[in-house]
Order: sequence, then structure tokens, then C-alpha cells
Amino acid sequence: MGEAQGDLGRPIRVVVFTGGPALDLAVVRFVEMLEAHPEITFVGGLCETRGRSLTAIVRDRLRRRGVFGVILLMAEVARAGAQFAFGPRATLRLRRQAARVAERIIFCADIHGQEALARLRALEPDLGLVYGGPILKPQLFTIPPMGTLGIHHGKVPQYRGKKTTFWAMYNDDPTAGVTIQQINAGVDTGLVVECGEVPTAGKSLLRVARELEELGFELYIKSVIAFKRGTARPVPQEGAKGRLYRDPKLADLMSFWWRQLRRRLTPGAR
Repeated sequence: MGEAQGDLGRPIRVVVFTGGPALDLAVVRFVEMLEAHPEITFVGGLCETRGRSLTAIVRDRLRRRGVFGVILLMAEVARAGAQFAFGPRATLRLRRQAARVAERIIFCADIHGQEALARLRALEPDLGLVYGGPILKPQLFTIPPMGTLGIHHGKVPQYRGKKTTFWAMYNDDPTAGVTIQQINAGVDTGLVVECGEVPTAGKSLLRVARELEELGFELYIKSVIAFKRGTARPVPQEGAKGRLYRDPKLADLMSFWWRQLRRRLTPGAR
């Protein structure tokens, strides 16, 4: 696994690795971008999940976020209801898109199981792409001859781990970053293929997250094309390694939102 060598002379065959009982809309959009590019062939994907029912979704949130995950799920349901009420056609279109993409995805309980690995080999991908998936093991991410890339919404090596956009804003950083890296056996320690930043000053967490998502799509597609054309030049991460961030606790969230509110009401407040 390393730099791509020379143009393939054909569209690059890619497979997407993800996880969860329901495909995130960001994954759906990413797959659509892959399918729309003339130099890319999306051959399928693997999604690790133990079920796709509403019960499975609730269990997944409880496992990953505890009781707070249920609160977030309720908020998502409310937001989805509001979106349908104000834009039913757009909502139905997104649901149809998600269903179409799901037909190209292999859902399995163990993404590293022998059956999943065999089905991955049968797809004959050139390059693997991670979007919201579990931590991958070498027996999976080394199957594609060109290796596997992953997107990390955070600067590396300063911000590794989970919810790094939140933590960058919590720490009052002037920018938040997104990185396309080669997957290795570490956690957010791979060679950097592309990276970028967006300013955070005067913006909400939601706005920064959306801007990073859009920038991330652009950088990800750019990285895939670089591997296809043989122009990719991955480089080692630079700077001091930061801590491995975890999901914020309720107290962290309350502290952050309180500071955000104070700044809106009292300009200049910290």
C-alpha cells in the first residue's frame, strides 16, 4: 500500500466501507458523487450492522452515546418530520436515493468476517474508501491493491478520535479541519493525502460541520482521482500528536452551548 503508480487507463474501481443500521445521508451523497464521476466506478460497499430496524437504530445509539443518544435520536426524528412537512417531495427524493444506494451495499454483522472478506474480494476494487465506518483491520483495508483511504473531520495529528469538529470549537480554535488519509493500523495516524480547514469565528457548530462536510467531499473525490491518475503523494503527519478525543459528555455540551449563547448575547464574552 502506498503511492499510486501511473494512470490506470480506465475508471478506478472503488468500494465504500461504512457502518450503522441506517445509511447516513452523507454516505448517500458521497456514493452519488462517486457514481457521477466519469473516472470512478463504484462497485459496491460493506456496512457493518447487526440490524436495520428501528430497534437496531435505538440500540446502536444507546451503545455509542448512552442515554444522550436517545435524545439525539428524538431530535433527528423531529427534524425529519419538519423537513417532510415543509418539503415532502425533497424528503421523498432523499429516501429514494438512500434506498437505491442501500441496494449496492452489503450489510453484515462483522465487516471482518470471512464471508464479508470473500464478497469484498469478489468486487475486485482498486481502492477502498471509508465513510463513517468502524475501525478497520489490516485483513480488510489491505485487500484493495491501492489500499484504503478514510475521511477524518479533524486536523491531524492534533485532533484524533471522535467529534473533533466539536472539540476544535470547544477549544476555541480559529479553524476546524478535515483530512483524507491512508488507513493504517493506528487511529487517525495514516499518511495525509489531502487536508483543508474552514474558519470557525462567528459560526455555529452546525454551520462549521456542514462546511467541513462539503470541503471533505471535494477533497475525497480529488484524492480518489489522484490515485487513479498516479499523482497521489501521501505525506506523513506533521506536528505534535494531540490526545485521542472521545464523545463529549453532557457537561461538555452544556458548557459549549452556554458559551455560544453568551457570545451571541454579549459580543466579546468568552
